[in-house]
Amino acid sequence: MPPRSPLPARAGDRGPRRVGVGLAALGRPGYLNVGHGEDLGADRSAEALQARSFEVLDAAYAAGVRYLDAARSYGRGEEFLGAWLRDRDPDDVVVGSKWGYVYTADWAVAADPPEVKHHDVETFRRQLEETRANLGDRLALYQIHSATPDSGVLENDAVLEALAALRGEGVAIGLSTSGTSQAQTLDRALGLDLFDTAQVTWNLHERAAGTALKRVHAAGMGVIVKEALANGRLATRGAVPALDRVAERLGATPDAVALAAVLAQPFVDVVLSGAATVGALRSNLAAAGLELDDAALAELEGLEEDSAAYWAERSELPWN
Repeated sequence: MPPRSPLPARAGDRGPRRVGVGLAALGRPGYLNVGHGEDLGADRSAEALQARSFEVLDAAYAAGVRYLDAARSYGRGEEFLGAWLRDRDPDDVVVGSKWGYVYTADWAVAADPPEVKHHDVETFRRQLEETRANLGDRLALYQIHSATPDSGVLENDAVLEALAALRGEGVAIGLSTSGTSQAQTLDRALGLDLFDTAQVTWNLHERAAGTALKRVHAAGMGVIVKEALANGRLATRGAVPALDRVAERLGATPDAVALAAVLAQPFVDVVLSGAATVGALRSNLAAAGLELDDAALAELEGLEEDSAAYWAERSELPWN
C-alpha cells in the first residue's frame, strides 16, 4: 500500500496550513523548553492549562492552522485537545497523536523520569484505547513516539501487525524519531512499507537527518518537523547573533526566521509550533509568510552543530 499522508499541506505550499500546533508544552506543568516556566506562570493547575490550551488552539485555528499534534505522554494534553475538539467541533482539522511513552511525572514540574518508553504491543493496545477515549474518531494519524534502533519497535512483529491493522481501518500510521540515530531509523522505516508520515527533529542547529528526510519525502511520506526552535534555544532575541542579524534585516523575530528556514527545506511539509502562549504562537506563525533570500539562508548555514553535541546539550536541559 503506498503512503497516504493525511497532512493538510505539502512542501512548497504557502500559508499557515504548513504550521501545526503541538501540545507538548501545554499538556503538563513541566517541560524542557527554555522559558517554559515563565510562559506558564504560577498557576499550573490542570484547569489553568486546559484554559490556556483552548486559548492557543482557538488562536491557531482562527489563523488557519489545521494540523494538531498530541501524545499519550503529554500529561493531559490529549485530553485537553479532545475537549477542545468536542466543544469547538471544527470539521477541517487533521489530528495526530503518539503512543509509546507513559507519563510518569504525576503533575510534578520536574520528575525523574517524567516519562518512560514502552514500545511493546500491550502498551500500544492500551494507549490506543486511551487515545480513542480522548479523541474518538478525530484521530487521523497515530505515530510511534520516538522510534529508535535500541527500542526494537521496528523489528517487533506484533507491534507492526497491530499498526498495519489500524492502518487498514483508515488511520494513517507514522513514527517520530530522536537522537543521533534519526537517519538510521528513517531508512529502516522506509523498508517496511507501513508508514505514512515521519516526525523528525530538524532545525538550524541539528540537520543530520536532512539527507534521509529527502529520501522519505521522495517516497511519498509526509514530513513533520518538531523541535524546530531547538527547545527554545532559537527563539530568544540575543541568544544567537547570526539569527538576530537576519531577523533584524528582514524585520522579523528570531523564532519566525528559524521556523521559516525549516519551511524553506524542500522535504518539509509541516513544522510544529510548540507555543505555550498566544503571543508566542502568533510570532511563530509569521514564519508562514516570511521568505528567506539566499543571503539569509547562507548566513544561517553557520549555525549547524555537531549532532552528538546537540543531543548531549538537549539531554541537559532542565524541566521547568
